Amino acid sequence: MSRADRAGRVGETDRAGRVGETGRVGRVPAAREAGGGRDGRPGRGGRRERLARLLPPLFAAALTADLLALLAGSGTGHAVAKPLLMPLLAAYAAVRGAPRALVAALILGWGGDVFLLLDAEWAFLVGMGSFAAGHVCYLLLFGRARTSPLLGAGYGLALAAVVVLLWPDLPADLRVPVAGYSLLLTAMAYRASGLGAAAGAGGALFLLSDTLIATGVAGWPQAPVPDFWIMLTYGAAQYLLATGVLTASSPARPLPTGPAAAPSRGAHPRS
Repeated sequence: MSRADRAGRVGETDRAGRVGETGRVGRVPAAREAGGGRDGRPGRGGRRERLARLLPPLFAAALTADLLALLAGSGTGHAVAKPLLMPLLAAYAAVRGAPRALVAALILGWGGDVFLLLDAEWAFLVGMGSFAAGHVCYLLLFGRARTSPLLGAGYGLALAAVVVLLWPDLPADLRVPVAGYSLLLTAMAYRASGLGAAAGAGGALFLLSDTLIATGVAGWPQAPVPDFWIMLTYGAAQYLLATGVLTASSPARPLPTGPAAAPSRGAHPRS
């Protein structure tokens, strides 16, 4: 065999070896695209998907535990379960790539939840302020999406009726803060309807939850286990608002930012 023949065979062998290596290596990027790492274990994308599937059931479990604790009259169970709700929902929003304002709104809701577990007027005011800041975050998220003027009129009438009826029975030092908070909350509930049915329902339930609280602060007659209904409507409200924002901020349907956006198809909160 000549030197040229031997060199040719060596070249073919070398090329074959490289092709084999390329074939083995070529499968790694494909695995990574599917969420896998070098060792076949889930990569960052796979872990995020797993968390996105895991966190909503954990939120539902924490809310169920809190509701059961309220029904059982367990203050300890309520104090343990309630502070878990918003961090779980905020983590879900974060792994879904939510706008920062949504994560901030949920964390501010957590601050309100925690402060209002304390039986002190200063904690009540701080907690109400934390919720109010969360409503501002929601309003920033809702942008200028078109909403129904008729719905706005209905929310305005409801706000006026609630404030007028509750005013005489509220503690004197809470009347102005409750009225201001109620105005901000009603604006948030109304603007939420611009993002679709889920966010609109979430805004309405948030308003209902805090109205139930306000009637308790005013000393009005309450339904049996009032905190159960307050937490049920609150938990559902925050979940619907979060999922409504996530749906609206998806690449297929960005959040509205201008007047041309397409139309959408009191306050001692949760002590």
